[in-house]
Amino acid sequence: MNSPAAPNLNHITDWVFDLDNTLYPRECNLFAQIDVLITRYVMDVTRLDFEEARSLQKSYYRDFGTTLNGLMHGHKIDPEHFLNTVHAIDYSPVTAHPALIDAIRALPGRKFILTNGDTNHARSVLGRLGGPDLFEDVHDIRAMTFVPKPHKQAYDGFLGRYGIDPTKAIMFDDLEKNLVVPHEIGMATVQVVPGAEFAHDQVEAWELGQTTGPHVHHVTGDLAGFLRNLR
Repeated sequence: MNSPAAPNLNHITDWVFDLDNTLYPRECNLFAQIDVLITRYVMDVTRLDFEEARSLQKSYYRDFGTTLNGLMHGHKIDPEHFLNTVHAIDYSPVTAHPALIDAIRALPGRKFILTNGDTNHARSVLGRLGGPDLFEDVHDIRAMTFVPKPHKQAYDGFLGRYGIDPTKAIMFDDLEKNLVVPHEIGMATVQVVPGAEFAHDQVEAWELGQTTGPHVHHVTGDLAGFLRNLR
């Protein structure tokens, strides 16, 4: 699904991208690997069986923004151990995407990644995509002091660190809930959605939610095409 007309974003000076399922297509199932490792981690911490751990994982993700945040609150886990464990994955499903890399590189102004993952994970993905030097910086979950999107604190810290005027910035994210605060503080917003046929066992229906709410200004299923078509 794409916005019906190419938006005029000539006022944008700072381009902010989520990483997982945004800069690479959800269809490659990379995050599905992480998702399974998170379930196993919850099982190890709580001694719950798979189904109970899975339910707890998703409730933490929904209520705290990340399962990590929920585990830190409920079980006092070491976030570094968690991040190192759940990002021990195979990155080969992410393939080079020169059209996307060229489209982002051509954007006027600074480009950032704002992710609830960690920097090493982001660098691994960018290396596979073909743009290891594409972004000004990666603002990860550590830089957020482990308070993730969609919490306002995550965005405030990011904007303050880089001196970004939100009225001249835009946020791209696959999760519509992560666009609420950007909209409220004056950023333009774009939801990047998967193909209509996409599904796998690690994703629940509410995680793929789309909305026509005012906080989603534009929607695209083709990020490279969306960027190329900007006026």
